[in-house]
Amino acid sequence: MHDLKPRLRAVLGTVTVLALLAGPGVACAQKIVCWKDKNGKVIGCGDKVPPEFQSSATKELDARGVTRRTTESAEEDRQRRQREQEAAKTKVEEDRQAVDQKRQDNALLATFSSDKEIDLKRDRDLQVLDLQIEQLTNAQKGATQRYNDVRARVDVVEKNKKPVGPQLKAELDRATGDKQRAEHNVEMKQKEKQELRERFAAYKKRYNELKAGAVPGSAPSQSTSASAKK
Repeated sequence: MHDLKPRLRAVLGTVTVLALLAGPGVACAQKIVCWKDKNGKVIGCGDKVPPEFQSSATKELDARGVTRRTTESAEEDRQRRQREQEAAKTKVEEDRQAVDQKRQDNALLATFSSDKEIDLKRDRDLQVLDLQIEQLTNAQKGATQRYNDVRARVDVVEKNKKPVGPQLKAELDRATGDKQRAEHNVEMKQKEKQELRERFAAYKKRYNELKAGAVPGSAPSQSTSASAKK
């Protein structure tokens, strides 16, 4: 097992002699099969693969020692099939994205006649969001004030080393929840505002690319997954 070359030469020599004795017509039919370990190293040769190595990669040699055929191991076959499946899925996804991009490009060109119109639409949408943020911020201030009032009452009770009653505790839990929800609403609306800016920046960049001669449906330099009509 440590050095297969002498053994392989001996096997090839025996096969060649037998092939010559049998005649030229048989010589071409003689073959030797070598099998490999999981690292691709040849670990044995013979006239057939042993049962315990049936799932290994092999190579088949003729009587002159020339490789005539190779096979994959079961693991190599599994990995190759997996790569092919992944490549097929990637191709399907790329085709889908190309179709979506073409639809978005057509909508973008049909919606705006200039990049200035994109800026105007962005500014109008930002004004709406700013009004919503103002309303939510006022609600947050009210919720924070109510929480502070209840918290102060609880602190007085605790400072006097008295137990906090269930009604006051429930009021504190409610005020805490209202305050957290109000803060979350303001945070989400601020995030929405930032995303709107980024989305319209992508619209404008893509619009100028298309007007400059880019083919609709080609991959954009920045994501424009949301509809331009939003």
